[in-house]
Amino acid sequence: MSEPRIPRKAYEQELRRLQARLVDMQAWVQSSGARIVVIFEGRDAAGKGSTIKRVSEYLNPRVTRIVALPTPTERERTQWYFQRYVPHLPAAGEIVLMDRSWYNRAGVEHVMGYCTNAEYHRFLHQAPIFERMLVEDGILLLKYWFSVSAAEQLRRFRSRADDPTRRWKLSPNDVLSITKWEDYSRAKDSMFVHTDIPEAPWHEVPSVDKRRSRINMMSHLLSRIPYEVVERDEVIIPPQAPSHGYERPPRNLENYVPDVASTLLDES
Repeated sequence: MSEPRIPRKAYEQELRRLQARLVDMQAWVQSSGARIVVIFEGRDAAGKGSTIKRVSEYLNPRVTRIVALPTPTERERTQWYFQRYVPHLPAAGEIVLMDRSWYNRAGVEHVMGYCTNAEYHRFLHQAPIFERMLVEDGILLLKYWFSVSAAEQLRRFRSRADDPTRRWKLSPNDVLSITKWEDYSRAKDSMFVHTDIPEAPWHEVPSVDKRRSRINMMSHLLSRIPYEVVERDEVIIPPQAPSHGYERPPRNLENYVPDVASTLLDES
């Protein structure tokens, strides 16, 4: 039996509270020089992207970066697998939110046959070693897996297909994932067995109710970061400077965009 959906008003109030805490956490990251990597993985249409959007909504993009790498180039395919991800790791005072990550190899690449069995098994061996190196070097690494039911995934795919503003989210691999549900399940199970390590455990986020999953994920993230509230200097807004005779050039000499918005007043 599915859990009841979180009411919108309660959701929005708690979301706002958590987003304010994320701003506090970011200030601590800048002040302390911490380095944080948050990995968002899961089935297609499980709510990763929308959660990342809420997490980063009020954060400084110069401090908190979203990394969503495209398909590797021919040159990148000849590199050490983790090499293309290393340049995107955070420096001191930075947070990186990874919209999918090196775990592509354990999921879509393995299931769709984009890598060899040897490459797949090498990844399962090397991923824990790579992640232990990151943690040993001081990076705070958090890994989240967003899960969704087959029926809900199908409903979301159909919703995207009917919405011209979100149709771009549907890729050929997304559609094929419907026919390979059990293959992806086995791949996820195997991935957890090999990469759920004490230094960087997996945290599963049920995501049938997106509101519930966002609140739960954000709350958990904040509980895992040992941040403290940093006292920030008060910003004092000075009075507007008095005029010293400046005159703006005539408006008819400037090139304004058409006031299309005014037509909305006529329509209403």
